[in-house]
This record gives sequence, C-alpha cells and structure tokens, in this order.
Amino acid sequence: MDRAVVIGTSCCGKTTLARQLAEAIGCPHVELDALHWRPGWREAPLEEFRAAVLQRVEGARWVVDGNYDKVQDIVWARASDAVWLNYSFPVVFGRALVRTLRRVFLREEIFNGNRETFRNAFLSRGSILWWVITTYGRRRRQYRAVFVSGAFPHLRVTELRRPQDADRVLRAIRGAG
Repeated sequence: MDRAVVIGTSCCGKTTLARQLAEAIGCPHVELDALHWRPGWREAPLEEFRAAVLQRVEGARWVVDGNYDKVQDIVWARASDAVWLNYSFPVVFGRALVRTLRRVFLREEIFNGNRETFRNAFLSRGSILWWVITTYGRRRRQYRAVFVSGAFPHLRVTELRRPQDADRVLRAIRGAG
C-alpha cells in the first residue's frame, strides 16, 4: 500500500485511520480538509486547493483522507489503493455526535484555527451533524457506483464495513512492516 486514499462518509473516521495507516507504512499523511479550509472556515480557491493537493501526491508514498470531488481526479489517478470506510449510519452518526460534542465543549482546534461552536454544530443548516444526515446515503451510493463503473481500474479497493475491520487491516500492516 504505497499511495492510499481513505474515503467514506463524513465523520466515519477517515482522518484517524489515515493517520494510523501513514504511521504504520512510514509515509506522509495528507488531510484534504486541512488544505481545503482556511481560517474562519473559508474555502481555499479551487486552483490553490488543487495545486496544494497535487504537490502532496507527487511523491512515491502517501496516505490521503478526504472526499473532495474537485480533486478526485488528481488523488485517485495517483493512488494505488482506496480504503473505503463503508460503516453503518448508527456507527457514523454516533461518531459524529461524540466528536462534535467533544470539539464544542473542549474548544478543540480542528485545523487552521477553526473550531466547531455549539451554534454551528446544533442550530445551523451548516451543522456537520445535519451534513452527515443529508449526505450519508448519497455518498455510499456514489462510491459504489464509481467502483462498479471501473473508472479507476488500477485501484485496489478495500471495503471496511465495521470499525473492527479497520483494526484488522492496521494489525496486518503493522505485522507485515
């Protein structure tokens, strides 16, 4: 697994698994959210975002996490593997809720100085919890369709259906390393 992209619905654990995979493999971890979101939750201009992503995936080994269609052509074309966290809605929503509560009440910085607030997390249409509810099914269908279409035939796809599957993959990689 030289160049892996970790994908899945929002809040399924992509960043956590990608960090662990990168550490186990001994390569850089690239978090697309950190490249996409500027301070104050402003989006990076498209060309700057694409250039930053391209620069990070030019190397021989890396693990990327994220679901940005606007850079999928760059990342997926260079990836050797796709690790799909295809977890059930209760698992994903539970993770989203726990993570959001922790971030709000501990005032954790996410990246680039950005933080979740109670108002944005629970009282806004821009809420990550609302985003999970409204995009969960569409994202799962989208990934299945891309893999079935053969658009990226070079990718070795590993579909993980439960968090225990991710633990198993990590153990196998660490044992092989």
